[in-house]
Amino acid sequence: MIQAESFIRVAKDKGFDFYTGVPCSYLTSFINYVIDSPDLQYVGAANEGEAVAIASGAELAGMRSVVMFQNSGFGNAVNPLTSLNQIFKIPILIIVTWRGQPDGAPDEPQHQLMGAITPQLLELMQIPWEYFPTQTADIEPTISRAVAHMTQHQSPYALVMKKGSVESCDLNSLLTVKPPSITPEIPSISEKMRFTRNEMLQAIQAGSHPQDIVLATTGYTGRELYAIEDRENQFYQVGSMGCISSLGLGIALAQPKKQVIVIDGDGAALMRLSALTTIGYERPANLLHILLDNQRHESTGGQSTVSHSIDFCRIATACGYEKVIVATTPEEVKSLLASPLEKLTFLYVKIKPGIPEKLPRPKITPPEVAQRLRKLIQVAQ
Repeated sequence: MIQAESFIRVAKDKGFDFYTGVPCSYLTSFINYVIDSPDLQYVGAANEGEAVAIASGAELAGMRSVVMFQNSGFGNAVNPLTSLNQIFKIPILIIVTWRGQPDGAPDEPQHQLMGAITPQLLELMQIPWEYFPTQTADIEPTISRAVAHMTQHQSPYALVMKKGSVESCDLNSLLTVKPPSITPEIPSISEKMRFTRNEMLQAIQAGSHPQDIVLATTGYTGRELYAIEDRENQFYQVGSMGCISSLGLGIALAQPKKQVIVIDGDGAALMRLSALTTIGYERPANLLHILLDNQRHESTGGQSTVSHSIDFCRIATACGYEKVIVATTPEEVKSLLASPLEKLTFLYVKIKPGIPEKLPRPKITPPEVAQRLRKLIQVAQ
């Protein structure tokens, strides 16, 4: 058994100062120490996949990151780990607890199957792993092996934490309770869908600045943005559907002086709607979350989403977004982007279906997209 401080201080020396995750009783002392540390940053996520995306965004923005969660929620993290981190080559350190360990102490029945397959699941995802250290002398070598792998292969590394690995550590800090941020008047949404996604993306490109970070969600959004004009400050997400806003949150928190523009879609946003709650709590003033809503999964055949029966603006307001706006024309979108952000903003844009003919796929590979964004951020610092 080790002290939480012993591990975290060595990790800090190795450059890890950004933590995110979902609590587990095995992780209590670990999370408590991070929250209490003034020189570390902790973001509590609503689910494990969201946490992976937040950590990945912070890593792209220059901060070595740790994501922590219970293995019972491992399934929530499989999608971004396999189609975001492994594909874009984004290395993060994973600490996953081992509830239901086959030879361990008796546990609740829901942990039985996941406990039996946790190590194999990591191996299937081609994520190397070892046990979380339980002796102080093993901490530095363990973290050094993780860093060596992450540096060489640009992919995640996992530590599997058994019960009783870390000594008890009480939480001294109180959760910062932020009062609800209610927009005085929620904007009305027109039923008219006059413009296409492509026309709105052209407006976003025309209104944004070269130093802005522009993130496009899965599907046609990234492909169309690339086809209009490929730029070094643009990130075209593939896979990991629903994770683009969490990725943007990680970048915005790690780079508070840079404007981050997230271009989301209705289907993607609905898939991980809980992300809005975390973003609304953290409230980074440099994040603009744009949602283009055509009420369908267009890239998979045009199946309807349920966005026609919900109000995204009221949801964003209830989640804590400080400014909620509706735009109906490309000119309105371009005008909004002309001024620097002053608070967390949600921009809702209803669009009509339709894609350009012979829409190309990006010739630049996902690892190249990620690497050039890292370099752009580093140069700008």
